Amino acid sequence: MTRILITAAGSYGDVAPYTGLGFRLREAGYDVALATHDSFAPLVEAAGLRFRALPADTGTRPRTGGRKELMRAASVFVRELGGGLADAAVRGADLLVLSTTTAPLGWQLAEAMDVPALGAYLQPTHPTRAFPPAVGGTRSLGGFGNRALGRFSLRMVDRVYADAVRDLRARLSLPVTAPGVVRARQERAGWPVLHGFSPAVVPRSADWRAGLDVVGNWWPHVDPEDRLPPELDDFLRAGPPPVFIGFGSMAAGEGERLSEIAVAALRAAGLRGVLQAGRAGLDASGDDLLTVAEVPHALLFPRVAAVVHHAGAGTAAAALRAGVPAVPVPVTADQPFWAARLAALGAATGPVPYKELTAPRLAEAIGRAVGDDAYARAAERLARVMAAEDGAGHVLKAIERMS
Repeated sequence: MTRILITAAGSYGDVAPYTGLGFRLREAGYDVALATHDSFAPLVEAAGLRFRALPADTGTRPRTGGRKELMRAASVFVRELGGGLADAAVRGADLLVLSTTTAPLGWQLAEAMDVPALGAYLQPTHPTRAFPPAVGGTRSLGGFGNRALGRFSLRMVDRVYADAVRDLRARLSLPVTAPGVVRARQERAGWPVLHGFSPAVVPRSADWRAGLDVVGNWWPHVDPEDRLPPELDDFLRAGPPPVFIGFGSMAAGEGERLSEIAVAALRAAGLRGVLQAGRAGLDASGDDLLTVAEVPHALLFPRVAAVVHHAGAGTAAAALRAGVPAVPVPVTADQPFWAARLAALGAATGPVPYKELTAPRLAEAIGRAVGDDAYARAAERLARVMAAEDGAGHVLKAIERMS
């Protein structure tokens, strides 16, 4: 039986989709392990996958700060990650499936183990004339400028991974090689990368090389027997569809302020609300409000009127899948990119940047999202397209070709 090791690191949204992908691969007869942080072990095991522990949980990483501070923190994070990936790989694998975050380290493992590797990315990272880098802002610099900025962005990634790659290659008894050289070697070899988002949201770039494909989402595993908590189900049944408000792993320590803004905005708009505590620690209650912990978006989002979220790739896709409009409140990283895409597609209001978030502004955006049927119609159209896609099936076919 072919042994597949999936490696994924980061926040919940960076990891959860791989539980659904792994489940699909296991159903096809593969022996699948998922290497990720300890906090996600229950998710992995609930999908019937073998769990491999990785260090460096992102809960300890700063989410805001200057560029140098964030790059230093990211460098420390991936350096710790490298050792954990080496430990996970020691148990053996016949093929590696690498996320955006783990790929620059996983290439070293594939070289040392002499096994093939497949990229399974949740974000577009390859330079293109079509748009600027997903983490480089949303303002297009034109074809030449976008591609140049994309190349610069990859050089910055190589800088972040430099210490981790050096340590990992030494540990694996590989010759000293800079991250940029390894990356260039992978690109010359045309290593395959499948992107787990809908081509209706971000089409495949015409100037990408062969082997880079956009295949549709793979979704977090949800057991068919899973149900929403009774208290939440009762709340949903007790009145009109509420508005969901959650910031995922963002805004740690900002719970009190964000809760006040959320409550004031919902009441100004005359709408009920479900708040997800998340990393920020949102908390409010009342006849028209309920606070919940982590619940499957696939079960909750189809029953809400709109979703206010931080525009992480997974949450943005989940709202589209449910066919409900969104109010994106991007915080950092690739979130402004996804927020802009949702708005351009007509399925979301214009982004409300996190630093500019106020109760009046949120109330106005929520009111538009719920009151203007055009947003819901756009989201419903995209939901129908996405329902016909089979992102995990494309990954399965690619693995069958490589096995």
